[in-house]
Amino acid sequence: MPDTALLQADETLFPAPLLTLAADVLAAARARNIRLAAAETVTSGLVAACLTSVSGASEIFERGYVLYHSSAKATGLDVPAAVSAAHGAVSAEVTRGLAQGLLGHSEAGATVAITGYAGPGGGNAVNPVGTIFIAVATRDGGLAEERHVFPGSRDNVRLCAVQAALALLKSQLA
Repeated sequence: MPDTALLQADETLFPAPLLTLAADVLAAARARNIRLAAAETVTSGLVAACLTSVSGASEIFERGYVLYHSSAKATGLDVPAAVSAAHGAVSAEVTRGLAQGLLGHSEAGATVAITGYAGPGGGNAVNPVGTIFIAVATRDGGLAEERHVFPGSRDNVRLCAVQAALALLKSQLA
């Protein structure tokens, strides 16, 4: 165990642009008087961690789920097994199901879900490594979805996915 700080006083876990975006998302949710929740596979809780890196996030961010094993992400949050069987655990359909299912497992007014292939393995001809699916669902029936293919290392893909998820969430809260 180190007996010194791992980060310097001015260092953060996330790049400044992501923290600014997270603060904007929280402010938008606060303005609408709603809470947020996240269901993450490929990002393993990084969206939740980024949001909760902003002071005051506990007033807005309700909960996060990390569904990492293929069986968990395929059927978590009440996604029907048939959806995953037909489209794959990493798909727009499963991601949409996770975002919508999270509405039923929380009191959040808006949810975000992410699936994808960060690499170095995984992916296929249609959805190569770097493919990320994001869905945002709102309690008032709103739904937005995006598919991205990000380049670079596993960590770059995951951080780009966090940025894209926060941007989509912000756009749906505006």
